[in-house]
Amino acid sequence: MNTEPDERSGVAVAEIPSAQTEASPSPREAIIEDRGAGEHREDDQLAPLFSADVASDFRSRWDAVQIGFVDDPRQAVRKADELVAQVMKNLEETFSSERAKFEDRADKADSGSTENLRVALRHYRSFFQRLLSL
Repeated sequence: MNTEPDERSGVAVAEIPSAQTEASPSPREAIIEDRGAGEHREDDQLAPLFSADVASDFRSRWDAVQIGFVDDPRQAVRKADELVAQVMKNLEETFSSERAKFEDRADKADSGSTENLRVALRHYRSFFQRLLSL
């Protein structure tokens, strides 16, 4: 273990190796992550749930709702409700589309294999994390 004097106090401070400071994955996470460790993982970076154009449209529509509150609060709340319902519908369509893609891939391969199920779980985990990142 290395020790270096702290510049402010002059007291020797133990340096903790970086491997010890990082949290290790749980055994369950390791099962999902270890296989194919060298492969590119689609879920390493969370993809947006909406395309840039759709998100921009939703944001500009929300801005209009907020601005409209000054003139007609009741109408603004009604439009806000409709807009949130449309966002949720779009999100449901996104999930259905991603599920269909997985089912299509599973149909082409041995859908019961543990490897395919592991990949499916990773895709669901990615989508779940994307939802929670909102």
